[in-house]
Amino acid sequence: MQGYNVLVVFNSDKSQLLMCKRKKEPYKGLRNLVGGKIEPNENGDDAAYRELLEETGISHKDIKLTHLMDFTYHLSDCYVEAYVGKLNRELIVSGDENELYWSELSCNFFDMNLFAGEGNIGHILEQVKIREEKLFAN
Repeated sequence: MQGYNVLVVFNSDKSQLLMCKRKKEPYKGLRNLVGGKIEPNENGDDAAYRELLEETGISHKDIKLTHLMDFTYHLSDCYVEAYVGKLNRELIVSGDENELYWSELSCNFFDMNLFAGEGNIGHILEQVKIREEKLFAN
């Protein structure tokens, strides 16, 4: 079963969310969270930090990721691990995989005409809200 990850990355004051505009299918042209494939025999946490560095330039020194939840798609023979973190300082993100941008949190992340994942981004962010104290406790 192929593993993937999605990374919910907030700026240092949690006022914006790092997003990308997809350059290729699936979801070409839609907004998405950053993330990617988990390689065979790769630990999920290691894959999350690797993908974050590859796609954005953000290193493990800049953020602490917490494994929030998983989605298993049995009929597609894949699963997705969702990780959440907040930058510990302001920094410039860059990558050539997809166009990166900081999104305001007032968006309707359930809007499937704008956002990838059939509403999963909205669902993940609702789970983040519910568990915000635990996720961002110092």
